[in-house]
Parts: sequence; structure tokens; C-alpha cells
Amino acid sequence: MHWINVAALAILLMSGLQIFNADPGLYWGLSSYSGRPPLLRLYAEQAADGSQMGVTEIFGRKFRTTGVLGLSRDPSDPSGALIERGFPAWLTIPGPQWLAMGRRWHFFFAWIFVLNGLLYVGYSLWSRHLSRDLKPTRRDWRSVGRSLIDHIYLRRPEGEDAKRYNVLQKLAYLLVIFGLLPFMILMGIAMSPRMDTLLPGWVGFFGGRQSARTLHFITADLILLFALIHVFEVIISGFWNELRSMITGRYEIEEPATGKGTAP
Repeated sequence: MHWINVAALAILLMSGLQIFNADPGLYWGLSSYSGRPPLLRLYAEQAADGSQMGVTEIFGRKFRTTGVLGLSRDPSDPSGALIERGFPAWLTIPGPQWLAMGRRWHFFFAWIFVLNGLLYVGYSLWSRHLSRDLKPTRRDWRSVGRSLIDHIYLRRPEGEDAKRYNVLQKLAYLLVIFGLLPFMILMGIAMSPRMDTLLPGWVGFFGGRQSARTLHFITADLILLFALIHVFEVIISGFWNELRSMITGRYEIEEPATGKGTAP
């Protein structure tokens, strides 16, 4: 289930950027035609020397991002000419601008991700993984400060502590599994005109369809940030040891005084 999530989330992110490129901006409200300035906008404009430049505009402040955001190379042009597009082709599925195919990739892997997530939650409840391994205990709540300091100084747990999640890991996993992911899915559904027709009015609770699109994008960014921190922690904790444990279930424990042992 972990590796299905890795593949599904990667494809969802890249196909989502393809969909975003159809209108590379984020707005708040019911419509992007409300006259309100965008929260974020990626586009190209003419520079002082007459050349084209890519621009990332955030809350009205412009940043030059030529070659990456706003203006990037056209994958279909052998000469490598620059074209106006939000995110570059190497970050989107498919590479060339193709909204319909991007939506097909996105919706197909969204179902895979949702079904895999439901299976994970069901298995975790049946195996008591949630209550046994992820539910914070009183001891965990008392160790929040210490755990935060250990993370700041990149201190690795040793001995029996290495076999358990620390309190920050537990809170992060619970927030992602039961907070960010369901909310991201809900905001994705809020962009569907069919769902708005079926249950009229509920999208307005979140500010409108454009607000839901913005919240969907921001939540996806937070999940990406979580994934990057997750991979970083795996690397500094012993990449091969962590990777082997994900595949085989065997994890090598470092004992401060007695040396090393191998535990399931």
C-alpha cells in the first residue's frame, strides 16, 4: 500500500499540474472572472529588451522565473523554443499541454489512491495498527518538546525507541491520513459541476469553486512538503536500513551499549 501511494501521488501531482496549466492561476471566490486579483499567477510577458520572460506573481508581487515557471521549453519543438505555460513539461503528465489527457490520468489515479487509502485504513483498524502504533500516549504528549529538539538536531533514536514512532511522527501521520488527504479529496470533488448540481450550495461553504481549487492546490503542496520531509528523515536515519524494512519487514536496531541486533 505504501508503494502504491508513492506511484499514485507522484502521478496525481504531475497530472494535476497539467490541469493547472490550463489556467495557471489561483483565485478566491466563485469565479476567476470576479475582478479580484489572483493569489498566484504564472505567465509570460515582454521584458524591457523586447524578449519574453516568465513571471510568477504572488499576491501582486512579481518574480522573474524564465525557463521554469511561466515560460519554458516546448518539448515538441526540436529547437527548444520557449513557450508560455505555467509549469514546465518535465513536471507534467503528459508533457505537452493536453488538458483532456491530464484529467484522465488524474481521475484514474485518484480512484486508485482513494481505494488504496480505504484498504489501508480498514487493514489498520483490523490489525490495530492505528490504536497500537499511531495513537499518542500520555508519555508521548509529555515528550513533544524533547522530540522536537531531537528532530532539530537530527538525533536518531536508538535501541527500543527506534522500533516505535515518536510523537511528532504519530501526529504528522494522523494529520495527513485523517486531515489533509480527506480535505484534498473533498476540495477536488468541490470543483465538479456534477457534484454541485447533486448537492447544491455546499461548495459555497468553502468560498466557491475557485476557492476550492486554491485549497486543493495548497493542500497538495502541504502533502508534497510532508513527503519531502519524510524522504529526508528516511535518508538521515539510514537509507538502506529503512528501505529494507519497508520491503522485507526486517529492521536493524542500533543498541547504544550492546551493539547491533536484527528485529522484525
